[in-house]
Amino acid sequence: MRKEDCFYLGKIVRKHSFKGEVVIKLDTDEPELYKNMESVYVEFGSNLVPFFIEKSSLHKGNQLRVQFEDVYSEEEADSILKSDIYLPLDLLPKLSGNKFYYHEVIGFSVVDSSFGKVGQIININDKAAQPLFEIDREGKEIFIPLIDDFIQKVDRQNKTIEVETPEGLIELYL
Repeated sequence: MRKEDCFYLGKIVRKHSFKGEVVIKLDTDEPELYKNMESVYVEFGSNLVPFFIEKSSLHKGNQLRVQFEDVYSEEEADSILKSDIYLPLDLLPKLSGNKFYYHEVIGFSVVDSSFGKVGQIININDKAAQPLFEIDREGKEIFIPLIDDFIQKVDRQNKTIEVETPEGLIELYL
């Protein structure tokens, strides 16, 4: 399995018992969607290795306590500690309306209600306090904050996102 075909689900943050159980901190608003998984991909270096789940239970909000098949000791659990966990993209729940996954809108065109066609989304920068659309407009980069009030319509069929930004925001970059 290639990392490009997967989404980041979380990280193994600690051991839970001397029998090899581990706790995965899930990167999701809906941890209950992932409590009955059969397997996950654990990242080892640049490889994703499938691990099958023997049993799992939700633990303290967005954490999942997991017993993997073939991980039955503290030493075996140590070998996967701090590893990132991935799932295939096709297991992501489908979103509709103006909700979207960041990877899903790369390549979409952005159209502002007063400015017109802004450009194409080349990345979503989620490292800042506020996630940003990184938009390419004929070689110039434009940043638009991902604020619900700005996003008017997500058109998956035509691969466009209609936004309404404050006057002058887009012109700042031109």
